[in-house]
Parts: sequence; structure tokens; C-alpha cells
Amino acid sequence: MVKHQPLQVYEKQVFVSFVTGIYGCRWKRYQRSHDDSSKILACFHISLGQQLNLYWVSIHSNPSLFTCVYLSCLQSTAPFLHLGALAVFTALGWLVAGYVVRRERSNFQVMVLLIYVVLLLLIYLAPLTFRCPCVMNSHSLAPRPEIIGRRGAPMLAPENTMVSFNRALQQGVSSLQADVTISEDGVPFLMRDDTLRRTTDVGKVFPSRQHDDASSFNWTDLRALNAGQWFLESDPYWTADSLSAKERGRAGNQTVCPLVEMLRLAARANRSALLNVRRPPPQHPRHRSWFMDTLWVIQRSGIPQKRVTWTPDTDRGRVRGLQQAADEMLSLEEMRQRGVSSLTLRLYWRDAMLPAPPPREYLANNVSVTVYPVNEAWLYSLLWCSGVPSVSSDAPQDLRKVPYPIWLMSQSAYCFIWITSDLVSIAVVLVIFSFQKWKMSGMQNYNPEHIMLSAVTRRASRDVNVMKEKLIFSELNNGLNSTEDLSLNLENGYASYSCGGH
Repeated sequence: MVKHQPLQVYEKQVFVSFVTGIYGCRWKRYQRSHDDSSKILACFHISLGQQLNLYWVSIHSNPSLFTCVYLSCLQSTAPFLHLGALAVFTALGWLVAGYVVRRERSNFQVMVLLIYVVLLLLIYLAPLTFRCPCVMNSHSLAPRPEIIGRRGAPMLAPENTMVSFNRALQQGVSSLQADVTISEDGVPFLMRDDTLRRTTDVGKVFPSRQHDDASSFNWTDLRALNAGQWFLESDPYWTADSLSAKERGRAGNQTVCPLVEMLRLAARANRSALLNVRRPPPQHPRHRSWFMDTLWVIQRSGIPQKRVTWTPDTDRGRVRGLQQAADEMLSLEEMRQRGVSSLTLRLYWRDAMLPAPPPREYLANNVSVTVYPVNEAWLYSLLWCSGVPSVSSDAPQDLRKVPYPIWLMSQSAYCFIWITSDLVSIAVVLVIFSFQKWKMSGMQNYNPEHIMLSAVTRRASRDVNVMKEKLIFSELNNGLNSTEDLSLNLENGYASYSCGGH
């Protein structure tokens, strides 16, 4: 997490990270971006200088924390959250019963009881509304989603560099994804941001041009920049310390990567490539020929065109032979008209929500769906159960360790657990209310006069004992030697005390 500073850097701020995680379900540290913020009541989050993106989902009309929590948390853990809520509300029955079974009746007591019963019934019936993808039979489980190295393996090496793509291939990715920018002299190179400030040393080499658009540099200037030292200095994912000395040396000596080198690497490894090409601005010298520059590099690299996926939604008619991808949900008819054969969907885009599971019609018509970014094992498991064919990840080294969904439960097993837990809860609540009523009725039937008489009797007995002790010590002081006289005085003293008490 970072504060708003002229340069984009990473800082270890635990409190800010926690607030961002609570607001947007983004629990991993990320770099500040300039995406549009969601319109939501998050003044406290704004006061910390943080962006307002909701992780995974944002509704077009009114994004909310509840929607984020529901889709990213409730779907994957719904059965367990249901059991936890059931246990909590069953335990609350003790307090509610102790309050509503009192002898004095009031409208507020009736309202409390009614609210408790309604909420309990809603919890009992909540599983009817759950759409948990991981509640399914194991034989219906889709094949394991393929993992795409998003900008290589950016947690292990500087993004969009050759060492990063090599590390991704070592983790067994099925494809490499890269962001492509066209230089001023028509050389496609890999760069995610609009400027070079974050991932290169342009501020040292070209101080006056550090805010210029990345496409405004020619290839000679770009090759003079270091594109790896920033990774070791900022340590964006807290992983730089785990690198060996040799790995740190390679990472620190990376330069800006041309597209042709990445494609040749993918061709040698028999892997596919997913390209997100950024069109140059209108004043750029290659504004009209940028796609031809890219196509020429693809042909020169030797990679089969069928292994290259083209994501820009422009100039599709001129780009023949490549796999066409869209970054939004489209109907099958729209996909046929555009020539789109695959979808690349962002987990927290602004205009749509990822269905769970995704439309089966896509899979039935051989439409490939890739979801990004997927960096957590539980999210990968959820999408696996949802039938997503592939995911794009910044952490392929973590997802490769998930050979099977984290949890999978058959529908019959879950129904048995659901019904059994509801019946047990009902029985416990009835026992609690019965016991509280029996306890309260016993206190109401006890005779108050018996309580007063018992208290008076105990008090009188204590006073008699005190008087006896006083008489004994008094007689001893007066020199009485006869036991009979002492007993007589004690009896007389007790009689006089008794009369005085009446």
C-alpha cells in the first residue's frame, strides 16, 4: 500500500492495508493506480489517500461492500458461514429467552421475540439462496484451469522482462500474457504503464522526459534504460529477499523487452501468447500503422498465428489469422459478428459481473474464458468449480500448488448437513426457552412470606447468641462461682430478651 506521492513506490503500511482489505477485499499489497474510483461511502478510506476500487466486482449502478463480500467470500464459504451464523443465533436464544419470559409483558418483549424468530427462520432457509460452485459432485468437476503468466511471473522477477517470462515457464504456465506499446520508430515493446517512471530508471537517464508517454521514445533510448533495478529497490511483493544472489543479479540487469523476444521464447517453449496492444496516441508517427508493426513482428518471431490472441477491440478486420478476444461479456451472436473466439474478463471491471458459474453456452460453443487477475488459491479453486477454463495470474508459483479444489462437497452431503444442523438448532432453542420459562416460574411460585420469616428467624438466633455471650462474661466479672446461678441467670436473661422482643 502506498500514499499519494509523485513517484509510485511501495510502503509497508499494515493499518492502511487492513483498511483497504476491509473495504475492497484486496488483502494483498498493491500499487496505486489511476483507475476511476467507485462511488461509495468510504470517507475514511479516502482520508488515508487510498483508491476506492472494489476487488473482484463493481456493479454499474451502485457498487457496495456487501456485493463484494457476497461474491468473493460468501460464494466460496457459504456452507461454513451458514453453520457459523446458525451457532451464533442459537446461542443468542439464551439471552432472548431470559428477556421475553419475564412475568411482566410488554410490546417491546414481543417485538424482540418476533425479530429473533424471523432472523432464525431466515438463517434456516438461507441455503436455498446459495449458489456455491463448490457444492457439486466430484464427477461434474471441470478440468483444471490453465494458468497464464500475466506479465510473466511478476512476483519472482521484474514484470514484462525476459527473466520474468522464463520464471513463468518454469512454473508450468500454458501461455504468456504481455502489454505491448509501440515505440516512436515502430518497434513493439513490453510496457504496462503509460509512462516509464515506475519500472525503469528514466528519471536518471532522461530526467526531463520521465513524465512523457512511453510510446514517445525511440528504440535506441528505450534500450538504454534499466528495467529491473526498480524491482529490487521497491520490492513490490515482498519477495526480493527470497531471491538468490544470482537471481538478484539477473533481475537487476534487465532492459526493456521487445515483443519479438517474448514471442520467440513462447515459440521455443511451445506456448501461446496473449497480447494486449495499446494503440499509440493520434499525434504518434505510427498511429495508423501500429497494427502492421505488430503483425510483422509476430510473423518474424516464428510463432504460429493460432497461438497468438489479439485483445484490442480495434482493427479486427485487418488482423486475420490471430485468435480474437474481447474484454467484456458478449452474446454468442455478437461474438460471431465481431469474429471473437475468446473472452478475457477482469475480476473487478466496471460494467459487468462475472457469473458464477459462467454461462455454460460459452463452453458448449468452444468459447474460451480467461479470468484475471487470480492470485489466491481459494479464488482459483472457486473458479475451477465454476468451470472457468483458464486464469491469468501474477502468482503462477502459488497456483501450481493447487492440484485439487481446496474443498468440494456433494449436493446430497450438504443437504444432509444443512437439514441436520437446522433440526439440532430448533431442538436447542426449544430446550433453552423451556428451561428459562421453568426457571422463571419457579421463582414466581416461591412464597415471599417464607423468605421474610426465614430472614427474621436467622436474625433473632444471632441476637440470642450475642446476648448469651454478654451474660456469661458479665457473670464472670461479678465473681459468680456457682454453675446453677449462671444457668439461672442465663435462663432469666433469655426470658427477658424474649419478652422484650414481643
